[in-house]
Amino acid sequence: MNLSDLRKEYTRAGISKKNLAPNPFKQFEIWFQQAVDGDLLEPNAMTLSTVGPDNIPSARVVLLKVFDNNGFVFFTNYSSKKAKDIAQNPNVALHFYWPAFERQLRINGIAKKITAKESFDYYKTRPRGSQLGAWISEQSSVISSRKLLEMQFGKIMEKFAKGQIPLPDFWGGYRIKPSSFEFWQGRENRLHDRISYNLIGDNNNWQKNRLAP
Repeated sequence: MNLSDLRKEYTRAGISKKNLAPNPFKQFEIWFQQAVDGDLLEPNAMTLSTVGPDNIPSARVVLLKVFDNNGFVFFTNYSSKKAKDIAQNPNVALHFYWPAFERQLRINGIAKKITAKESFDYYKTRPRGSQLGAWISEQSSVISSRKLLEMQFGKIMEKFAKGQIPLPDFWGGYRIKPSSFEFWQGRENRLHDRISYNLIGDNNNWQKNRLAP
C-alpha cells in the first residue's frame, strides 16, 4: 500500500479572525451545533490526552457530556488510568475531529473533579444498563475473561433489581477548564486556517491569533 496516494484536498470553507466569536466557548457552541445538525456519528467524541507519572503520554476517546463557560465535562471511573494520570498531573489536552466539515479543534486546560451531586445528576440520566456497568468495571485493570465480567454484571443486576441505582463513590466527572483553544479549518494546498485563543489573566479575556498552517 502506498500511503502517499491517500490524500484529500480541503475545499469546504475558510475561517478568519474577525468572523469567529470573541469568546471561544461561543465559537465552540457554534461549531458543535453544526456538527450535531450535520448528523455526524458521535459529534461529542473527543480525544483526551494525559501524561502519567512516567512522563509517557496516553490518549483515548471519551464523550463530552456537559459544556458551558466553566469548561468541558466527561465521566469515568476514578481508578482508571486517565484518572490516575490526572491526579499526578492535571494538565490535559482535548481534540475534536469532524472530518465531514474538514475541521478539528484543540483545547488545553486543567482537569478537576466535579461535585458528587453534579456526577449523580448526570448518572441518573444514563440508561440503567450503563449505570450498572459503572459498578462492575474496574476500568483499566486486567481481567481474566469476558465471561467473568458478564457474571459480575448478572450479580449486580440482581443486587439492584428494584429501585434507584446509587452512584458508585469511585465514579464521576471531571471538568476541564481551558487555557487555550485552536480552531482548525482545512484549506486548499494545505494552507489551512488556524485561529488560536489564549487566556490572558483571570478575567476571561481571550487573545485571538492566526497561526501559520
